[in-house]
Amino acid sequence: MKSLPSLKVREGRESYDKRGDTLRTAEINRKTNETDIKIKLNIDGKGVRNINTGVGFFDHMLDLFAKHGMFDLDVECMGDVYIDAHHTVEDVGIALGDAFRMALGDKRGINRYGSFYMPMDETLSLIAVDLGGRNYLHFEAALPSPMLGTMASELVKEFFFGFSRALNCNLHIKLIHGENTHHIAESFFKGCARALDIATQIDPRLEGAIPSTKGVI
Repeated sequence: MKSLPSLKVREGRESYDKRGDTLRTAEINRKTNETDIKIKLNIDGKGVRNINTGVGFFDHMLDLFAKHGMFDLDVECMGDVYIDAHHTVEDVGIALGDAFRMALGDKRGINRYGSFYMPMDETLSLIAVDLGGRNYLHFEAALPSPMLGTMASELVKEFFFGFSRALNCNLHIKLIHGENTHHIAESFFKGCARALDIATQIDPRLEGAIPSTKGVI
């Protein structure tokens, strides 16, 4: 039976870069009997990253995610990979979603929505996200090969499920066409990063308002 996680969160203090923009940061320490995860995130970064989960292919995907989203991201995970990669991939997804949710705060002034068509050789995927506070994942894809290195291909969906649930976002991932499992997974992580980059950007026209007629998201 999975133990309840010990979760310590430090929300980023408001600080300012040379342009006067507020930096949105978070630190997450999440520990269970299966994984011990430490994450540092700066949404307003330059794509600086340091990733170590013990799962090579997953490290590669998170590296691409940070680079193409322009997120500064540190991820350290000690997981029970002697069993398999499931707990590590799922729990990192949850912790990363928590980090984004904390760093975004009340989401004042953000675009809220973002979408991106991501080509990767023979593969084309569509990723769309709504940061409106309603968690839902639609994942429409068949991954031809069962394994990606030491990581089961089915864990790609598990990552995005945990991530979208923790971030409390609406996330749609659709494979339009593709044959190579590596290319398909890579297009999903890159496309999600690009869509999130768009959704988290500040729209100056909102003048700090909540991007919803409800007044809260």
